[in-house]
Amino acid sequence: MDNMAVYKKTIGFSLRRLGWDFLSLLILAAASGAGFLIADKTTDKGLIGLAIGLVIGIVILVVIVRWTSYQYKAGQIAMMTRGVTEGSLPDDVIGEGKKIVRQRFTTVAVFFAATSLIKGIFNEIGRAVTNLGESLGGDTGKTIGSTISSVISVVVAYLCDCCLGWVFYRSDVKATKATCEGAVLFFKHWKTLAKNMARVFVFGLASLILIGGVFFGISFLIFSRFPAWFERLSNEIVEFGVRNETEISEFMKDPKMLIIVAAALTGVIIWSILHSVFIRPFVLVGVLRNYMASGISDIPSEDSFALLDGKSKKFRKLHAEMA
Repeated sequence: MDNMAVYKKTIGFSLRRLGWDFLSLLILAAASGAGFLIADKTTDKGLIGLAIGLVIGIVILVVIVRWTSYQYKAGQIAMMTRGVTEGSLPDDVIGEGKKIVRQRFTTVAVFFAATSLIKGIFNEIGRAVTNLGESLGGDTGKTIGSTISSVISVVVAYLCDCCLGWVFYRSDVKATKATCEGAVLFFKHWKTLAKNMARVFVFGLASLILIGGVFFGISFLIFSRFPAWFERLSNEIVEFGVRNETEISEFMKDPKMLIIVAAALTGVIIWSILHSVFIRPFVLVGVLRNYMASGISDIPSEDSFALLDGKSKKFRKLHAEMA
């Protein structure tokens, strides 16, 4: 199966995640809006109500919605891994993906613990690289460190997914050992895998300009039809600044600028959802294929774990637990 065939066969996971992600967005918007309107009418402190509604919405997402979306993501990675390593996928891709996730991670909590650990290892190493850039000193060092940090955050997300794919592939060993192997793989074959990163950023930038730009324009046209809402929000922000003796930026006091800010945020949020659901999986298939090929041809040994023992406390702890 080529990359497009694997992508098409596993797109069902993406479509289901899209529904959950838009449900998440609606819940967040409804909770925030309800909090603002209720507080504005009852206590004349709509901004505080907006913040409370936002917190409530986030709690609802974490407890009810997000774990379901991530289950689909894990199933998609599992099936992508099978597609690029075995060259075929079953007819019931969704059902088989869920089955593999349940077999490898007996509970959702175990799944989140594993993914959190994988991300923690790569982030820890990423911070070390960022600090190296900042150590150059002065504004140049800070700029280099900041740039490196931004790049690493994108790379880490793909590496985490690839490492998770390796954990699914290495079903014959414990998840802890497979996680250690997956983390080592990048550092053993970074030159090969780094070739994929140019495509990662090109696709990301292109989709941001196209998708984000379109939905920014649509959101701006919609928000512009409700100027009274943004005037009230602007007044709330000004009153908040006066009460707390806080300096408020001029653009936050201008209802027209708030419309632009809200439209931009909406455009970025919708882009983030659509990109992660449709564009990113296609890029991931290519990255995952090279990652798995490198690993299968040279499975990391116990001796190779020493590569990361001195670079990550989380990795060293996980490695020690295997003993």
